[in-house]
Amino acid sequence: MGVDLFLRGKLEALLPAHRFVSTEGVEPPDLVIADIARIDAEDVADNFPDVPLLGFTNHTDTAGLRRAHAAGFDQVVAKSALFERTEELIGGLLASVE
Repeated sequence: MGVDLFLRGKLEALLPAHRFVSTEGVEPPDLVIADIARIDAEDVADNFPDVPLLGFTNHTDTAGLRRAHAAGFDQVVAKSALFERTEELIGGLLASVE
């Protein structure tokens, strides 16, 4: 949610075994990855209460990081960490729902 096409392409390249959906589908997703600078963190948490939430933003957006934590996101990281630790972050969150 709130992920631009460039970032989505990078994530798809890093995680070729996963299917990405940019819009809300009929079935609940296994994981929500949201650019917290582009979304309302509380709305996302309310809409996906039983889905692991991974939020990311620019490292200088400390207010955004705090909002996502307060909203109940499972992980909130700087954008650089999302790409440096992609498999670790996503694998850990997906393992928590299995």
